[in-house]
Amino acid sequence: MIRAQYHIRRVGDHLHIWDLRKLAALAADCPVTEHPLARIAEIDEAYWFDATGDQPTCRAVMAHAGQAAQTDLGYPILLCASGRVMDGMHRVMKAVAEGRDTIAARQLRETPPPDYIDRSLDDLPYD
Repeated sequence: MIRAQYHIRRVGDHLHIWDLRKLAALAADCPVTEHPLARIAEIDEAYWFDATGDQPTCRAVMAHAGQAAQTDLGYPILLCASGRVMDGMHRVMKAVAEGRDTIAARQLRETPPPDYIDRSLDDLPYD
């Protein structure tokens, strides 16, 4: 079984949290398409830092860059119904670094409600 991971997004004053295992199951029958990187707004946002309030320190940025370098572009990213990244931002970074124009993606037909709202990340199950 895959270890629990979460997509976190600030929506207004609330922190919305989705279990990526559930999202992957919902996306399993969605077609894989080549999604233009130019349409991924998160490339120009503080993606990992906005929702949690963490500071984008040099060390934190380097850690994400290291993960991006090691990621496998053979796995499609996951987009919500409105085209926002829910899983795969390290893959997006790698594709941009390699000068690609598109990335393999699955897009949900409908974005499900979050699994958690305003929960501390430390209190989520990671089994």
